[in-house]
Amino acid sequence: MSTNRQEKVSRLLQKELGDYLQKSGPEITGGKMITVTVVRISPDLGIAKAYLSIFPGEGAEETLKTISEKAGLVRSVLGKKLRNQLRHIPQFTFYLDDSLDYIDRIEDLLKDE
Repeated sequence: MSTNRQEKVSRLLQKELGDYLQKSGPEITGGKMITVTVVRISPDLGIAKAYLSIFPGEGAEETLKTISEKAGLVRSVLGKKLRNQLRHIPQFTFYLDDSLDYIDRIEDLLKDE
């Protein structure tokens, strides 16, 4: 169960992280379209888990690895941008959101029947 503060911070981080990944260009994203689907933040606001949907799906693990390696850079850029809104910027861990693949798999299974 998350508090109102956690929800506000997670929405803010989701928006700003999405903007950054969209504007960062091919040096981080590899030219792929990345959507930040969910950001979950710990109760102490110190750790943020960001779930990313990467399109096209080929090479998504490698793109996620590249983004994870640059988590410090992402944190510093967001820190400069959000310094007036947040006292501490959380550490990011990135995960692959495979819910779209799961939905496609379910649809394929339903079509086969």
